[in-house]
Amino acid sequence: MLLKIQNVLVVDGVGAKCAEVLTSHGMNVTTIPKITKAELLKEIPNFEALVVRSASQVTKEVLDAGAKLKVVCRAGAGVDNIDVKAAGQKGIGVINAPGANALSACELTCGLLLALSRHVVPAAASLKAGRWDRALYTGSELNGKTLAVLGLGRVGREVALRMHAFGMTVIGFDPFVSSEQCQEFRTTKMELNEIWPLADYITLHTPLIESTKNFINAAVLKQCKKGVKVVNVGRGGLIHEQDFLDALKAGQVSGAALDVFEQEPPTDALTLEIIKHPAVIATPHLGASTKEASFRVGLEIAEQLVNLVKPGTYDTPLAEVTRVLNN
Repeated sequence: MLLKIQNVLVVDGVGAKCAEVLTSHGMNVTTIPKITKAELLKEIPNFEALVVRSASQVTKEVLDAGAKLKVVCRAGAGVDNIDVKAAGQKGIGVINAPGANALSACELTCGLLLALSRHVVPAAASLKAGRWDRALYTGSELNGKTLAVLGLGRVGREVALRMHAFGMTVIGFDPFVSSEQCQEFRTTKMELNEIWPLADYITLHTPLIESTKNFINAAVLKQCKKGVKVVNVGRGGLIHEQDFLDALKAGQVSGAALDVFEQEPPTDALTLEIIKHPAVIATPHLGASTKEASFRVGLEIAEQLVNLVKPGTYDTPLAEVTRVLNN
């Protein structure tokens, strides 16, 4: 796969290392950290390659406007903010860098599990407000509890290893990972119908595709233990929001930590009600928001793009090519 790429647009605050690598290989790089849809539509006709994180939506409209566009690069995991079908129809390649932010997403997940178990966020807010509600915020240990990890890719595996070290029993599901592989990261593979009644905590690390949309819904939650806690640092849209709010109100879900939402930033009334629920910790998509992850995703996606122009320059395999280019 050999491309001629001269001009690259880098948006969404992708780390400076990305531009540095691309420039060192003779490409002209334009960096716009924050870009509106209108600005993107205006700029994109001038570029052969576009590098985004999660903020920009690369819709069919954007792809149609990109008359010279040959490849869209997602600096991070997943490509659900890119209309992959439309890209494929136009012969535009889509690549990503899923491993670069895995540790950052993993650490946030583990931190949220701990925060949920010990009521850290409401207890801190209470103390700042001048109250000493020590008895009100009695928590529980993670040791001896069962954690269900749904999606055993890079992030899920790292979470499993760390939470096993906390004394949790880790069970998991991933159709592409064998039972033998699961043993390597201290996880027992189970089918979903076996997992729901056992889990004290559920953490989500699956991509957002047709089969996983609204994955956590009323039917699933009814099978879970009363008081189950859910952490989602994966993708917005994995949880059916109305069903989830109903479960929170009924106490079927006793706590949740949500870093991602179907609409970002959220303005929908239902989403905002979930965010404001007292049993919910909500953060503004911080999973990959570390200095280290920003550096790694920028470097990895830049190396992949260089390899499309000059194959073999870097020992960085293409993590995902959703559509082989037709040129």
